[in-house]
Amino acid sequence: MSKNIVILTGDAAEALEVFYPLHRIQEEGWKATVAAPNKKTLQTVVHDFGPEMETYTEKLGYRIEAEVAITDTKPSDFDGLVIPGGRAPEYIRNAPGVADWVKAFIESGRPVAGTCHAGLLLAKAGVLSGRKCAAYPELACDIETAGGTFIDEAVVIDENLITARAWPDNPQWMREFIQAVHHNG
Repeated sequence: MSKNIVILTGDAAEALEVFYPLHRIQEEGWKATVAAPNKKTLQTVVHDFGPEMETYTEKLGYRIEAEVAITDTKPSDFDGLVIPGGRAPEYIRNAPGVADWVKAFIESGRPVAGTCHAGLLLAKAGVLSGRKCAAYPELACDIETAGGTFIDEAVVIDENLITARAWPDNPQWMREFIQAVHHNG
């Protein structure tokens, strides 16, 4: 059965955390809908580590079209939700209606995959209380402040929430998400 998965992102999303899920979804024969707070062309970025820095560097990545504004849709339009990381979750969490949309999707019980800085949007949506969550390790305090338990592992599954630390965890993260969508009817 064909599925429709939404990838909710924005400018400055980590390119590998957008395009890897996009391609895995398409490999399954499912529709992948890229959404953002506004329908527009998005600029992704590439994060990498160098010996001269204690944190990641950022370079421009590929561009991708956000086909729809997320608040012009309903959570029930989709069978799964992917929230890439990068800097996008930091600002899209504050766009009107986005956090409420994410909360409604989580509460629907359908699979949600979040990685890296997606924890910032999940925290704003108020869905981390009592839940285990992986994220970029520097977000441990944000996850815990939101009432969640930070787990430093490649993939963490807590009911319908499937989270990962960052793009090096893409294979484990997407394998679990794809399986969850298959098993969710």
